[in-house]
Amino acid sequence: MPSVLIVEDEKTIVDMLAFNLKRDGFETAAAYDGPTGLDMALSGQYDLVLLDVMLPGMDGFEILRRLREKSDVPVIMVTAREEERDKILGLETGADDYVTKPFSVKELSARVKANMRRTEGTVRADMGDKVSFGPFVVDRGLHTVNKNGTELELTQREYDILTYFLSLPVRVVSREELMEKVWGFDYYGDLRAVDVAMRRLREKLEDDPAEPQFILTKRGQGYYLKR
Repeated sequence: MPSVLIVEDEKTIVDMLAFNLKRDGFETAAAYDGPTGLDMALSGQYDLVLLDVMLPGMDGFEILRRLREKSDVPVIMVTAREEERDKILGLETGADDYVTKPFSVKELSARVKANMRRTEGTVRADMGDKVSFGPFVVDRGLHTVNKNGTELELTQREYDILTYFLSLPVRVVSREELMEKVWGFDYYGDLRAVDVAMRRLREKLEDDPAEPQFILTKRGQGYYLKR
């Protein structure tokens, strides 16, 4: 049974989330402060983390930064903050999704399921175990990406984006297509998540992200991978 870690300091919210997630077939565990939440998330026991921003001891953004140094477990930020900069900061720090309080329990459950499916391999690239382009070697058997012999630290989402491009002939891929094929057709987020993920992937692949050689943008149409 898939497991979800709820990092939230309001017990009524934890109880409500746990009740509904268990009803949908998930095991749950809870942490009520930042440091405990980080330790539990780093344990590797959970398939997804629901992470509040405002927490005692350590805020959700700091937890996410530290977690992303060692883990690519899917993280959905749950926050009362509605400011644009907070949503973008969460995505840039490595969140897979976010919801804003008050939220629909049904919508949150759908997002959990969509992110779970992504980790189960929603993207099936039609290519061999190894694909090379430029200075890169993508090994699907080992689930690695190497550049000039050095392994890059990509998140699951970034790896899925790259392998999706490699499964296609060289062509422009719209943000909507990426959202459907990589995030999942029932993903409820907005297209900014695609732009943030593409920017993060570009920063890891390119020698100079300001002058990219491989991940290119076709203004008004989308992205393509030059190889």
